[in-house]
Amino acid sequence: MSFTAATEIDNAIATITLTGDLDASSAPVFREQIDIAAQASPKRIVLMASGLDYMASAGLRVLVFANQKLGTDVDIYLVAPQELVLETLQKTGFDQSVIIVDDYDTAIA
Repeated sequence: MSFTAATEIDNAIATITLTGDLDASSAPVFREQIDIAAQASPKRIVLMASGLDYMASAGLRVLVFANQKLGTDVDIYLVAPQELVLETLQKTGFDQSVIIVDDYDTAIA
């Protein structure tokens, strides 16, 4: 399945909607969206992940990059990740570096 990522910025919250398969070929698209979000100096990044079917290690590397680039003052929320994506995060321990929530309202509260 193809991958898409779209960023919206509102009230210092950058929301990136992810769909499809995030792998080595699509990771640059995700990184570009992270760069766009970072330019706005957000207070938090919200990754809408319910449509993200798969995340390979390349996608995880972009998350690590985002975490480093944005620093400790910016929280990264992952909203409604599918089981396969959640397992990838848990196996690597990166689930401890993002805030995983079930819905968007929780992420922006």
